Amino acid sequence: MFIQIIQGRCTRQDELRAMAERWRDELGPSADGWLGGTYGFTDDDLFVGVVRFESREAAMRNSARPEQGVWAERMMALMDGPVEFHDCDDVTLMMGGGSDTAGFVQVIRGRVDEPERLKALMTDADLLHQMRPEILGATLAVEDDGTFTETVAFTDEESARQGEQVMAAQMPDDLRSTLETAMAGAMFLDLRHPWFESA
Repeated sequence: MFIQIIQGRCTRQDELRAMAERWRDELGPSADGWLGGTYGFTDDDLFVGVVRFESREAAMRNSARPEQGVWAERMMALMDGPVEFHDCDDVTLMMGGGSDTAGFVQVIRGRVDEPERLKALMTDADLLHQMRPEILGATLAVEDDGTFTETVAFTDEESARQGEQVMAAQMPDDLRSTLETAMAGAMFLDLRHPWFESA
């Protein structure tokens, strides 16, 4: 799997969402290898899109389509400033990667020196689901320099916050050490009204 993260300020939220839905309806059906996406805005108008493709090659073929270029220009015109793109071939899924029924999504951006430790934790789904049953799934995308984007889908925000408190109180020491190391300096982006697209 290949993931592209798109991030930028946008105060024209309704227009941007309409553009995303237009892409789904008009360009999505013919986008080779497109699997889906998770989208939303933080409280301070930061747009975050996490788009999944079967491979980097499929994503690049999509980007090269003239109609994709036209759509991208229109999308950029809605943004308040520069837009960041992060491309990741190194993708790990937990519990199938998430759910389009999630009521709350947290996107975590950070950097780790040992991404394998974080990936190992992600693949131990039984342990995490025992401790955090409100997690519906997650994706972990790691760039070459160790920068990671983790996208965690929850049933709802209230359950997520309660789960954080329970986990903080009951977490085994080895797991706590791994998470504290991985999340040091990380940025947490809360998408309180996420939306999803699937092929």
